[in-house]
Amino acid sequence: MAILLSGEKTAEEPLKLDDLTPRQIVTELDKYVVGQDAAKRAVAIALRNRIRRQKLPKELARDVLPKNILMIGSTGIGKTEIARRLANLADSPFIKIEASKFTEVGYVGRDVESMVRELTDVAIDLTKQKAFEDVRDRAEQNVEDDLLNMLLPSSGTDDSEDLDNTIDYIGEPPKPSLNRTREKLRKQLQNGDLEDRVVEVEAQDRSGRMIDFVGGQGMDDMGVNFGDMFGNLFPSKTVRRRMKISEARAYMIREEQENLIDMEEITRIAIDKVENSGFIFLDEIDKIAGKEAAGSGPEVSREGVQRDLLPIVEGTTVNTRYGMVNTEHILFVAAGAFHVSKPSDLIPELQGRFPIRVELESLTLEDFKRILIQPKNSLIKQYQALLKTEGITLEFKEDAISELANMTVEINRSTEDIGARRLHTLLENLLEEISFLGDELEEKHQVIDSEYVKDRLEGLIKDQNLRQYIL
Repeated sequence: MAILLSGEKTAEEPLKLDDLTPRQIVTELDKYVVGQDAAKRAVAIALRNRIRRQKLPKELARDVLPKNILMIGSTGIGKTEIARRLANLADSPFIKIEASKFTEVGYVGRDVESMVRELTDVAIDLTKQKAFEDVRDRAEQNVEDDLLNMLLPSSGTDDSEDLDNTIDYIGEPPKPSLNRTREKLRKQLQNGDLEDRVVEVEAQDRSGRMIDFVGGQGMDDMGVNFGDMFGNLFPSKTVRRRMKISEARAYMIREEQENLIDMEEITRIAIDKVENSGFIFLDEIDKIAGKEAAGSGPEVSREGVQRDLLPIVEGTTVNTRYGMVNTEHILFVAAGAFHVSKPSDLIPELQGRFPIRVELESLTLEDFKRILIQPKNSLIKQYQALLKTEGITLEFKEDAISELANMTVEINRSTEDIGARRLHTLLENLLEEISFLGDELEEKHQVIDSEYVKDRLEGLIKDQNLRQYIL
């Protein structure tokens, strides 16, 4: 079955997550993912069960654990895209990470707990951005008042000279009250008449930071934040910078938003999101599947990592820079091609923590045709839009689509099967000449038919020496 490797959200009204049934969740996924019905049904049920759990009494909800999913299938058929689209639909914190990056505790490298800290960082950013949007109107109003104070300082002295320099009057300048003058100035500010006026803004001076810590990433993986530890010891300095109002406004709004939000509340909400609706997509889990070598200990990148993953997936408490995070109700979606190893090569305890297994189907000829033309942001439409910027109209005939799909199937069959990703290389080679010449082409209407596809790509298909370089 086919998988659309990318997509963009439509302008439709967002659906309320609580009202989505598994069937509706699959329908939403169908907008970006074609086929792979078994995988979509599995993740839809997992998401719906998460919604159902939130409606249970706390005592019972605590014992309802997520049913983690193991996706089995070759590269380029949509495992990652299904998980990413599901996380977008649920508006949940989501990270994708490769299991092969981890090492057993005691060795140099990333430990498995770092993925929980990374997920928490994502949740903090999402929650903070939502809080910024909530206070933006208030921040803009406050910044407008601050800019007015800069342009028209309140004082008991005669401000006539300041007024003359601040507002451009037609004819003889009047003598209004300070409040009337301030409102006129506000109107000019709102109309954009003062965007080029220069003001002085207090900004943090970051140039004086001379302390750097070697191994900062490792300390971060341990939940240690040196910035917070030494923040009071080395407070940041402020300097006054002169900039135009158009530049100062964006900077001041950001600073005002930081002042208006409650960081403790954001941290509390973010941790709750991680614990109750977090997604971790654990890719390449087949790379850590394997038996111990005879006469030697467990391999660092295999069974040792599996044993370290086990408590995270089962449910444990991880120390992050924002506080303790419980992983008991985080949904783990693991995926792997399992060409060399098989799921049964994982340690039994870890297998038991992924009770739902789905096998994704390989792409067919018809699937590749649909991938090329069906999605709103298909590869062909992307190239058409790119070349349209230089006045070139790119037209693909139906026989060209069929020929491209046939070639993709043939290359995947005779070399490594990398699914729909093969289309990227073929289309790039196909349109290389047109893309290179660009607006230098005399003929602005370029027609791509089967003969053009064969002329450009047939030699690539037949050349046995080049096949191994096709990605």
